[in-house]
Amino acid sequence: GVSTNKEIYKGYSRRTIPLPIIGYRGEKLNVFGPFVSYKIAERSDFNILIQAAPRFQGFDDSDSYIFGGMKDRKFSMDAGASLTYQKNDWKLNFSSMFDVLNRSNGAELASALSHTFRFGPVFVEPRITFSYLDSNHVDYYYGIDKGEVNENRTEYIGKSALNTGFGLSISTPIFLGGFTQFSLQRTWFSEEITNSPLVEEHGNLI
Repeated sequence: GVSTNKEIYKGYSRRTIPLPIIGYRGEKLNVFGPFVSYKIAERSDFNILIQAAPRFQGFDDSDSYIFGGMKDRKFSMDAGASLTYQKNDWKLNFSSMFDVLNRSNGAELASALSHTFRFGPVFVEPRITFSYLDSNHVDYYYGIDKGEVNENRTEYIGKSALNTGFGLSISTPIFLGGFTQFSLQRTWFSEEITNSPLVEEHGNLI
């Protein structure tokens, strides 16, 4: 599979990442490429899971002129827990994820509300999302240290931010005897991120 992401940094047009979409779904363990979750408790319509996921963010100074002379901001791996409530075709999810590789030492608290519509063998799922990023995360990926200041960049200290988003997924099992999914996510970033001298867009599309 392939993930393509319109970046919000100046001079950095798009990030394209190949993903090994190898899937396994068991009673408790679910694997979807590099995304892994394990159900530790279930009660009525509630599930509690522990999970791990890659953090496809970061840059090096060759990605754009705006990063010239800056220290690299690296990809990382997040791990944490989530609480899911599912009733009929509605799903509500709350998650807390933490940088376990100590790249940013940051955390993300997220929530999502979605509803699945069935059209024969095709499933359409719109969703709304909210994502709170703590100051460590924002400062690592969007901040500028004193030693990184130049004619294009002023010092910037990142603060915690709340982003909002809208997504749409279309899934079907009718092709090639497997499962096919197409997903889009539009995110609108908080001013704590868009005020960074590194940033030129107020939102992105994945």
